Amino acid sequence: MSDRPVPQPGILTIAPYVPGRSSAPGKMAGDTIKLSANESPLGASPKAIAAVKAAAEKLEIYPEGSSRELRAALGEVHGLDPERIVVGAGSDEVLHLLAQTYIGDGDEAVMSQYGFMVYPIITRAAGGTPVVAPETDYCADVDAILAAVTRKTKIVFLANPNNPTGTYLDAEALDRLHAGLPANVLLVIDSAYAEYVTAPDYGVGISLVERSENVVMVRTFSKMGLAAARVGWLYGPAHLVDAVNRIRGPFNVSVLGQVAAEAATRDVAFTRALREHNDKWRVWLSAEIGSNRLRVLPSQGNFILVLFDDADMAKAANGALLERGLVVREMGGYGIANGLRISIGSEGAMRAVAATLKDFMESK
Repeated sequence: MSDRPVPQPGILTIAPYVPGRSSAPGKMAGDTIKLSANESPLGASPKAIAAVKAAAEKLEIYPEGSSRELRAALGEVHGLDPERIVVGAGSDEVLHLLAQTYIGDGDEAVMSQYGFMVYPIITRAAGGTPVVAPETDYCADVDAILAAVTRKTKIVFLANPNNPTGTYLDAEALDRLHAGLPANVLLVIDSAYAEYVTAPDYGVGISLVERSENVVMVRTFSKMGLAAARVGWLYGPAHLVDAVNRIRGPFNVSVLGQVAAEAATRDVAFTRALREHNDKWRVWLSAEIGSNRLRVLPSQGNFILVLFDDADMAKAANGALLERGLVVREMGGYGIANGLRISIGSEGAMRAVAATLKDFMESK
């Protein structure tokens, strides 16, 4: 018998999630440009801000337990059945709920090599074992994922587009992945960056959910200007929604989060402006950096991944950016020590990044 409470087996083997830095050493907040967290370059929807201000007058009232009005808005804008939507405190909570519902001791979850770092955390927390499928040139490989599936597999996690690489599987590849899975394996399509995708062959996952019993699509408002509000959602088959709602907390999304997300959902003009700004400066920054002897992976997210010759060069480049108050994300935690992930920000921020990396490479 222990002389203190003991965590469940496997909990202490989990490597805690480490977010990117938010400030530059020696710099005042006003002298720092944060490009490490894939946040909205245009702030939040003005309509969402107004909704939060109005709701702040009623902070003594509990939230509506099922986020009914938000689910209705999502249904109207995306053409979905609101009864098949579950809302959570960020997509992180939604992913946790899926893992808790479908993974147990001895089970496995398959994920791609450079997938979102939360997937192994929630798998281990539920008592399962993460199984990593190798990628091909920093892109999820359908055949490798299918080869990793065993009788113990309960979930396949796929970020599409993927964070931190920005690469994606097109709709045809997504269909092929699903077709190769056993009926009892849940395919979780994490479409966190869907609002920023411009590729014409991309499939967000809705049609696959509509015609399947083992597919769920997960989305978030964090990349759309509401990172502080912590709101995410899923769209899935009725049986999955019923199961997840049985363990979801009754007031898991705050009033402020619900009203902000509802207003942001309906503000399609702001979402369009975000996508257009991102597309313009993602293309521009990729070309500018790529012309300086650096490899930039083709991205469909609101960020790019820049690959240097080696880890030492990436570290030195990061130091040069920090010196100018430009905070980006180091990729050692993802196993890409020679990479830096750079969020798409304002025009001024993008020009500053490009100029800094140009000066850095000319000094080499």
